[in-house]
Amino acid sequence: MAYLYYPGCSLTGTARDYDISTRAIMRGLGIELTEITDWTCCGASAADAVDPLLSLSLPARNLALAQQNRNALDIMAPCSACYLNLLKVSRKLSRRPDLRPAIDEVLATEQLKLSGSGPRVRHLLDVMSQDIGAAAIANAVSRPLSDLTIAPYYGCQCLRPYPVFDDPETPTTMTDLIAATGAGVHRWTQAARCCGAANVNIHAVAGITRIASILDDARGADAIATVCPMCQINLEAYQKQAAARLGRDATISIIYLPQLIGLSMDITPEQLGLDLNLSLTAAFQAKISPAKRSDG
Repeated sequence: MAYLYYPGCSLTGTARDYDISTRAIMRGLGIELTEITDWTCCGASAADAVDPLLSLSLPARNLALAQQNRNALDIMAPCSACYLNLLKVSRKLSRRPDLRPAIDEVLATEQLKLSGSGPRVRHLLDVMSQDIGAAAIANAVSRPLSDLTIAPYYGCQCLRPYPVFDDPETPTTMTDLIAATGAGVHRWTQAARCCGAANVNIHAVAGITRIASILDDARGADAIATVCPMCQINLEAYQKQAAARLGRDATISIIYLPQLIGLSMDITPEQLGLDLNLSLTAAFQAKISPAKRSDG
C-alpha cells in the first residue's frame, strides 16, 4: 500500500508527535508515504471567515499538486481539520461547478490545474480502519498492551459533516484498532462529542466546560487516544482548568492513536515522539516503560 501524505501545518509544529508516530507505524507496517511536494496550509478554520474563495483555493492548490503524481494515489491526511478542508473543496467542486472558474483562475497563477474533484482524500483513521485493518495491526503487535485501558476519542471533523467511513453519532472504527493492540477499550459517551475547539480561547467558560466533561467521563481509563491535533491540545493543555471546573482531579494521559499502536509494535516512546506530549501521567509512563517492555 502507498499513499500521498499531507501532514499539514500542525504536524510540522505543535503536533510533531502525531507526524513522528504516524510515519513510524507506517514504516513498521510496510506502507509507503510520499509527502506532497511544496504543500501549503489548507486554510484551517480561519480562511473561510476571511475570504470564502481563499478557503477553497488553498486546499485546491494542494489537491492540484497531489494530482501531478502519476500513480493516482489517495491522499492521507492525519489532521482532522486538514482532512475536512481538502475533502470539502473536493465535494464542492463536484456539486458546484460554478465555483470552478474562480478557483481555476487562482491556481493558474502557479500554472496549476485541478481536474475533476482531484485525488481521493482520506483521513488517517479511514486508512487504518478500512485499508490496513485491525487484523494487520494485531499481526504487527509484538508487545500487547494488556495493562492499558484506552478511551477512543474521535472529535468532530473526521466524522462531520461527511460521514465517509464511520457513523458520526456512534463511531466504532477506533475500537477494533485499540483492541488489536491488546489494550482494553473504555466505554463512555464522549467519543464523538466536540472538544470545544477554539472556544477555549474566545469563549473560555464554554470551552473548558466541554473539555472538563470529556476528561471526567474518561475517569478509569489510562489514556485518551485522539486523531486530531486540536482535540489533543485541548485535552492535554487545559486539565488544570478542567479540574477547577469539576472540583476534582482531571489528570489523564492524552496520546495519539498512532503512538498507542506504535507502542504495541514495540517502537520506543522516543521514536513515537512521546517526549513531546504535554500530559503523560507517571502511572501511564510506568506501564509503557522499557522495563515493562522487556518483562513482556
